[in-house]
Amino acid sequence: MSVPASLKAGPFASLVLVKKRYLICYLFLFWISMLSAIIEFFFYWKIAYQIFPPIFFYIFLIPMIFFIYITSILISLIFAKLLLIFVKMFHKPREGVFLRDPSNKDYRFWSLRNTIKWWPAWISHRFPLPFLDNLCFKMFGVKTSLSNSLFEGWVDCELVEFGKNVILGQASIVQSALIVGNLFIVKKTIIEDNVRIGGHAVVMPGTHIKKNCMLAVNSVTTVGQVLEEGWIYLGAPAVKYKKNRFFEDNIEEKIVNLEDIEVLRDEYEEKFTKWYDKDLSWKERKHLLKKKKEEEKRRLIKGFEP
Repeated sequence: MSVPASLKAGPFASLVLVKKRYLICYLFLFWISMLSAIIEFFFYWKIAYQIFPPIFFYIFLIPMIFFIYITSILISLIFAKLLLIFVKMFHKPREGVFLRDPSNKDYRFWSLRNTIKWWPAWISHRFPLPFLDNLCFKMFGVKTSLSNSLFEGWVDCELVEFGKNVILGQASIVQSALIVGNLFIVKKTIIEDNVRIGGHAVVMPGTHIKKNCMLAVNSVTTVGQVLEEGWIYLGAPAVKYKKNRFFEDNIEEKIVNLEDIEVLRDEYEEKFTKWYDKDLSWKERKHLLKKKKEEEKRRLIKGFEP
């Protein structure tokens, strides 16, 4: 069952906390963003009441709150970026399979980087417009484009690269890190142009989804899997289902808006079935088509029964 995207999705930072002292980074970023909001509101109150008539305070209050909210997000992102630069001076993110143990440097620093990203990622996604999500991704090193719609899925905030025109379905997950038992796996995930990822699908670390691919609803890739260009993948683990024809040239000329479901099915069979049923004889195709129509009629009749 889907979770409301406004509550859960967007830039994602893991909640794994290797050491409690890392929380000081989270508290600092929360404090600095709230401090900036208080200072801005204080000066607004002073100016509105001492220079202008009191009515101006109420007239411009809502726009000022909106402005304060944006600046608070920007302040938290800037300071988070500075902290990440400082942390990376001691240990840079790297790919590999590591031991999930506090003594492991890669695991500790991964937890520290995620703790730094918690507050900025959370507050950025609560903004009603998506551009701050994009800014959050870019500040944390995720390669993305304004043509992408990533805001209904969980997306790791490092070692992820998106092409153009990528759409994530609700509650889908794009990971670059994974904990399996006592192992900690980190691999760069690459998603190329014109990719569609269905709701509740999971893209495991190291997955490379090539152009014009579709990952179906509830499907799961494997660690390091390569999805070939122009295919629809389905299942857990994801396997080739059929060629993706929806990015072909002049596709709009091959699809007709029809109200009659029978005519629509005939149109579909005529234009699309022939692409992947080439090995079937004409008689076999006719028999399958008849069978599909009968099944469709049974489903429709059953759906209208009281």
